[in-house]
Amino acid sequence: MTRGHQSALASGTLSRGGPAGGGSALKSSVSIGQVLDELSPEFPDISPSKIRFLEAEGLIQPLRSSSGYRRFSAADIKRLRFILTAQRDEYLPLRVIKERLDALDDTGAASAVPPVAMTRSELLAAAGAAEELLAELEDYGLIRRARSYGTQTLSVLRSAVQLGEYGVQPRHLRAVKAAADRETALVEQAVAPLTRQKGSREPALRAAHDLAGHIARLHASLVEDGLAEAGLASQPPYSGTQNPGTPAGESGEARGLRSASGR
Repeated sequence: MTRGHQSALASGTLSRGGPAGGGSALKSSVSIGQVLDELSPEFPDISPSKIRFLEAEGLIQPLRSSSGYRRFSAADIKRLRFILTAQRDEYLPLRVIKERLDALDDTGAASAVPPVAMTRSELLAAAGAAEELLAELEDYGLIRRARSYGTQTLSVLRSAVQLGEYGVQPRHLRAVKAAADRETALVEQAVAPLTRQKGSREPALRAAHDLAGHIARLHASLVEDGLAEAGLASQPPYSGTQNPGTPAGESGEARGLRSASGR
């Protein structure tokens, strides 16, 4: 990840290019070839067709010259770097990336999403976690040791913090990691024919994330079914009424499990 990508978040300059820049914006803009020259060392898969695809999907809006050629501002290039980094490092589908960009567009502030690259101390602060917990998660393979950490790692660490409130420790999560590895292998096997095709990797990426979403929903449904069979199905929260059979002073939530949504 380049410093330029991180500064794009820090400065809140990931806004769309669009036609509002006028003539002065066109003068300071660059061609699609110059964009490729700047980004291809970091993203070898980038191509004119991929940039056009991202424009068609509404993720970027480059300017147009009087002759109809695309012209890219510095903000457009930062926005492209954000998109490509999120795809490469976090395997995010375009839908999720667009939601993050839209959040930045709406607020105009970098605080809308966490930084894509965080130091160890920044990660711990963002998750409200102790160093010991992060080290243990790394020991059990749930988080990879790295010089910088992304938002996926932040999500894992935050979940571990919340699970710890119920007494679930990193060693208990090895089964979850093993299941995730098997599901990842299943997705890789299913999209293997697409990855062998020449040209853009976008079809394979879209298929992989569609499959992953279906598997995640199936997994959640199976867990809910298992909880129902165990008599632990999610129940509406009690509003000021004691759950029959719950000792005084002890809430139902403290004794049982929350639903997958945390409700």
